[in-house]
Amino acid sequence: MPTQCKPQQLEFQGLQRRKVVADFSGGRITSDAGAVLLREVAEGAGILRSFAECFVDYRKPELIEHTVLELVSQRVYAIALGYEDINDHDDLRHDALLAMLVGKTDPTGATRVRERDRGFPLAGKSTLNRLELAPAGNKSTHRYHKIACQPEAVDRFFVETFLAAYREPPRRIVLDFDATDDPLHGAQEGRFFHGHYSCYCYLPLYVFCDDHLLCARLRPSNIDGAKGSLEELVRIVEQIRGQWPDVQIIVRGDSGFCRDDLMAWCEANGVDFILGLARNNRLVNKISQQMKKAKKRFYKTQRAARYYRDFRYRTLKSWTRTRRVVGKAEQLAKGANPRFVVTSLPKEELNAKDLYEELY
Repeated sequence: MPTQCKPQQLEFQGLQRRKVVADFSGGRITSDAGAVLLREVAEGAGILRSFAECFVDYRKPELIEHTVLELVSQRVYAIALGYEDINDHDDLRHDALLAMLVGKTDPTGATRVRERDRGFPLAGKSTLNRLELAPAGNKSTHRYHKIACQPEAVDRFFVETFLAAYREPPRRIVLDFDATDDPLHGAQEGRFFHGHYSCYCYLPLYVFCDDHLLCARLRPSNIDGAKGSLEELVRIVEQIRGQWPDVQIIVRGDSGFCRDDLMAWCEANGVDFILGLARNNRLVNKISQQMKKAKKRFYKTQRAARYYRDFRYRTLKSWTRTRRVVGKAEQLAKGANPRFVVTSLPKEELNAKDLYEELY
């Protein structure tokens, strides 16, 4: 039965002398207005315009209503606002604020060419799919995906954005390598179970420098966590040194990245490293005296106790040379906690304690 009464507002129990009402005459309103500040940053840095240049548009210009820059901006802003699913854009396509962020001069969509599109200033999920799901490097002859992503350009974009964030070259930078789980909840291609994370997942590789993302590489989880890290390192270092030839570069990562080929390349190319080193009986024996001291100190003070030892070490088979290792002998309430790192940094630059506690 249709509603006969359509009040303009609802009145609730008052708060002393104040009325409490719900008013529906606000027109176009949004809870995402903070994104206007995000747009100021993006426009000032030109970051979305640079990212859009990583795509090639094979569409006929006379048939285009949404430029590559607008499509990329729409997707990026939506993700930043928490709308990760591309299906969300069938609702978001009429959002006037998002249209303003994207740069639409008609944020209401009243002047769209097709009548069925009027009132929707932005692209829907189908149009965005043609951008997002396009095969990398696809040709102009592709029937549906006429916008081609250039993966090499995207790789360079992240590093270029990082370099542009500095007015002057820093004296030293630290590149953090990390692999983590990206859990899966369906039957996605390349889906494997990972024992460490106890789930089906991907195992993406990330490279950061402070808060700047330099690389994000999606990978299946049935691989060595360090796979591909050397290739990414070579590419990133070459690009950084092309602009900052004198900067000291330090590679940092956990024991999953302690691989001889990576360390050997760093040593041959003037790049320093500090990497976690998985413990074994030989390593633990190297710091046995320090462990005894830490244990004695813990039982005396009932506080965590740690000592460090600097020594030279080489694996029995996997390493091609002897390297500097720092061992941390630590005693906690839950028991002994020996840890190790391997580094190319000399003692004269950082002693064992500062190396572990300040840099690693």
